[in-house]
Amino acid sequence: MRDRETINYYRARAPEYEQIYYREVPERRAEIDKAAKHLQELAKGKDILDLACGTGYWTQILSQTARTITAVDISIEMIREACKKIYRAPVEFFQADLSKLPFQAACFDLVTLGFWFSHQLKQEYEQFFKHISRPLTDGGLIWLIDNNPPAEGPRLESVRTDKHGNNFKRRYLENGEKYIILKNYFSQDQLKIIFTHHFTVRHLVYEKYYWSILLTKKLSTL
Repeated sequence: MRDRETINYYRARAPEYEQIYYREVPERRAEIDKAAKHLQELAKGKDILDLACGTGYWTQILSQTARTITAVDISIEMIREACKKIYRAPVEFFQADLSKLPFQAACFDLVTLGFWFSHQLKQEYEQFFKHISRPLTDGGLIWLIDNNPPAEGPRLESVRTDKHGNNFKRRYLENGEKYIILKNYFSQDQLKIIFTHHFTVRHLVYEKYYWSILLTKKLSTL
């Protein structure tokens, strides 16, 4: 992931990041809770690689039923926030780039990725899918969740689109600092097209505020 301003934004946002999960919109909260329940079912007894773990929100949910969790983020600020939480399963944190994961192939049963795919450059999907699939055991699962525009609230403020179709938007911190970050949105059909070329889609949930998808890798393409 080479969009440096997006990374810097999340480093600066770490202390206030989890506010996104607790905004007072019942329908939005219900979607998150439903995804969390599904994820806990998927995690039962598994060794999990939690990529872009951020402040550990989804890591903590996984820990309710997982056997072990290896949690990775490029931001040390996010990891520091995550380390403040209490986890029911053993959790080991690593600071690493998704393109340079320090793990052997085929050593995790489940790979999870929360709210990062929308920040992934479209022209790098091919390599990105290889990076997140390599640590997965044969028959293992990949689970992703991300948001749709209504979850962003009224201030979308897209500022430009590049030649690859990547959308860049303006974001603000509580102190007023402004950043231009990479943020792509997808229709349900677009998600199917993107993922079915590389994976078998086991389950796709597409709702007003969020989407999530469960995948298995196609060995012949990855």
